[in-house]
Amino acid sequence: MAGFDVAGALRWARFDPRRALSRRPDAALAFADEGEIAGQPILLDTCVYIDQMQGRSPILVERIVDARQVNHSTVAIRELMHTIGVLDPGDRRTAGVVKAIRSQIEAMPDHRLFAPDAEVLGRAALLAGILSRLQGYARDAKLKALHDCILFLQAQKLGFIVLTANTADFDLLLQILPAGRVLFYRVAA
Repeated sequence: MAGFDVAGALRWARFDPRRALSRRPDAALAFADEGEIAGQPILLDTCVYIDQMQGRSPILVERIVDARQVNHSTVAIRELMHTIGVLDPGDRRTAGVVKAIRSQIEAMPDHRLFAPDAEVLGRAALLAGILSRLQGYARDAKLKALHDCILFLQAQKLGFIVLTANTADFDLLLQILPAGRVLFYRVAA
């Protein structure tokens, strides 16, 4: 296993904008449309699984998932398993939610499941720290930012496009690192 290049990460972080960022208008973002059903491999953000389980995933997203090579991150597994952990075992709805999450995770083929390496984790932590400082994130938002940064940098390293409905957070990441690739979608009403 390769070590983490701290000096390289610090040089890499020279992009630090040193000012708070604002969400750009939708017109400035790459939203999925019929012309983007086929294309580069995608890495699913956790919200895609949640939207699918809750029946809010647009038909267009389902067509993209069916047409492209779909990849999964251990980041999504962590977030989904955390959800199971916080559910009240005494709530009658919990068993159904656990079953749905379990099915989602078990459907991830091993050869399409990727774990971030030390370089991605280290740089993502640095990026999440910068983003948290710039945006004044509270404790919970800092952890969410870390997960988003890991997924974003993992996709970039692997040559994948992140598929997400999370415009607020991934737009900020694209402003900091425009070389990243994200395909946004709107949740069905």
